[in-house]
Amino acid sequence: MNHRKLRTIEMNRLSIEEFHDAEKLPLIVVLDDVRSLYNVGSVFRTCDAFRVKAIYLCGITATPPHVEIHKTALGAEDSVEWRYFETADAAVADLHQQGCFVYSVEQVEGSTKLQDLKLDNNQHSTWAVVLGNEVKGVHQSVVDASDGCIEIPQFGTKHSMNVSVTAGIVIWEFVQHLQYK
Repeated sequence: MNHRKLRTIEMNRLSIEEFHDAEKLPLIVVLDDVRSLYNVGSVFRTCDAFRVKAIYLCGITATPPHVEIHKTALGAEDSVEWRYFETADAAVADLHQQGCFVYSVEQVEGSTKLQDLKLDNNQHSTWAVVLGNEVKGVHQSVVDASDGCIEIPQFGTKHSMNVSVTAGIVIWEFVQHLQYK
């Protein structure tokens, strides 16, 4: 079987202007003290791929423009809307004021396994997921302020995954539940 790779022009990608005007996935991704600029850029690129509504960058998480973010974002930092907050606690408070349902992605007692996630499109118009620091995870105060916690089941020897990989897995699950009509 022959599979010719598509050229970029054949993929009919949106321009940045078209992206800004396009319907977005009703999801906001919150980065809580993510220290790696490459991880930040990778999350931007994934959010662009799935037309996520926005990214909230909190605490020590770097903000564009930055050369190291750009290396992995490849321009997605220009298409995806983003805001900066001094703390993820402040971002979660803002999200709650907007009527968002906020999940922290963290291993906690009583967490919802990702495969068991149920989203009611009629109950909430926008969702948010908080992803934490590469070493310490999501701050406990943010976990406490969240409406729920999601956990990705893992079966190996490690207890965590890279934050940008986690973002991709979680965002894809939200796409499955809230996909564009």
